[in-house]
Amino acid sequence: MNNFATRTITGAIFVILIIASILIHPIFFSVVFLAFCILGIIEFYTIICNEAIIPQRYIGITISILLFVISSIVAITNTHFYLFYLLIPLLFLPFLVELFRNKLHPLTNISTTLLGVFYIALPLSLLNFLPNIGFETGINHKGILLGTFILIWTNDTFAYLVGVKFGKNRLFERISPKKSWEGSIGGLIFSLIGGYILSLFYIELSLAAWLGMSVIIVISGTLGDLTESMFKRSLNIKDSGTILPGHGGILDRLDALFIAVPFIFFYLIILNLLR
Repeated sequence: MNNFATRTITGAIFVILIIASILIHPIFFSVVFLAFCILGIIEFYTIICNEAIIPQRYIGITISILLFVISSIVAITNTHFYLFYLLIPLLFLPFLVELFRNKLHPLTNISTTLLGVFYIALPLSLLNFLPNIGFETGINHKGILLGTFILIWTNDTFAYLVGVKFGKNRLFERISPKKSWEGSIGGLIFSLIGGYILSLFYIELSLAAWLGMSVIIVISGTLGDLTESMFKRSLNIKDSGTILPGHGGILDRLDALFIAVPFIFFYLIILNLLR
């Protein structure tokens, strides 16, 4: 099987799994993305670990799991907010553990341990809250969560296709030589079209709100992609992993999501307050 076929099949399975997890039940979604969270944090610690950087892998994984699970419980039940208090001492645990590790670069080890939690586990945890940003009883706007992924995929797909066909002016050549302004503009145009179509089916957000969300996703998602490229370039690696044939690792596949989700979360909070 050639690389294109492998990439297509893997991508299709990945997309179907995400869509199914959103449509079937919030618990199923949480289970799927908890797995992504664990795989992603393991990939992150694996690629950054070297003689000078030795993150506290198991501490970081544990904090990430607890952050995601607590977020899922609170989002699904709209109760048990006090569980977040458990995370406060856990976030300081890497400082204490590093005292007893006797490593050469304790500040770097602590920083990279917490960076993995902040960069991967926090955005994926926030996904749980997107269907009910107002914490209203009995509300589960699956369309907002589904729309988030559709717009990210639309931007990624059409930015690539338009860039391949018409791309001449580099967007950020120092980080990603292949990305072009033409591709980014193409991704924006098709994402706005996608936002319009989504507004016809999911009326929990207005047309203006969907279009605003499209713009935020295009900008933050592109920056998320560039951020992942920056990390890989600094580490001199092509892919973050090999778990997804033809696509690399979990971090490669979800890179736009990590930066986009916090901005989407904040945007929906503002819309909810202005409602």
